[in-house]
Amino acid sequence: MPPADQAKGASARSKRADAVRNQRTLLDAAAEVFVTSGVDAPIRLIAARAGVGLGTLYRHFPTRADLVTAVYRHQIDACAEAGPRLLAERDSPFDALGAWVELFTDFLVTKHGLADALRSDSDRFAALHTHFIDRLTPVCAGLLDAAVAAGEIRPGTGSYELMRGIGNLCAGRDDDPRYDPRRLIELLLKGLRLP
Repeated sequence: MPPADQAKGASARSKRADAVRNQRTLLDAAAEVFVTSGVDAPIRLIAARAGVGLGTLYRHFPTRADLVTAVYRHQIDACAEAGPRLLAERDSPFDALGAWVELFTDFLVTKHGLADALRSDSDRFAALHTHFIDRLTPVCAGLLDAAVAAGEIRPGTGSYELMRGIGNLCAGRDDDPRYDPRRLIELLLKGLRLP
């Protein structure tokens, strides 16, 4: 390959790497802003948090629904990828399960307002919900199975049922500042433990 073509190839790879990095930075910034200000937060606030211009944000995510959907999908994938990593890193499968449940809870808190933002595009929301179930249920099942095999928790708890229970505990958080779902989730996990 001639040197000029090699330089063009390297430049294109560099631009692609920059675009991927910008997109990831935007997704992380949007997730942080959504936690504090909801999904209706000003787009300029997200761009400023990411350290990019509005043009860069709109190039990646032409509409608010595109951005919200991408944040949700990105967080689902990050939560799914964390399960096996935590299982390998933690001292016990139960510790890995507890750490994963914390990430899952953070994710549920971050998605506050998603349904309203995507209400006009119910097919998009249905696809995200399917992705959520398909990606996270097997990860949770793997953590539960490992904890059962290690003799740390009782058998019989299904991953969907645990995830649904955690989701239900998180549901009332915004309506009552005195309510702390994390305390109840901690009790739920303790209830799974063998004596």
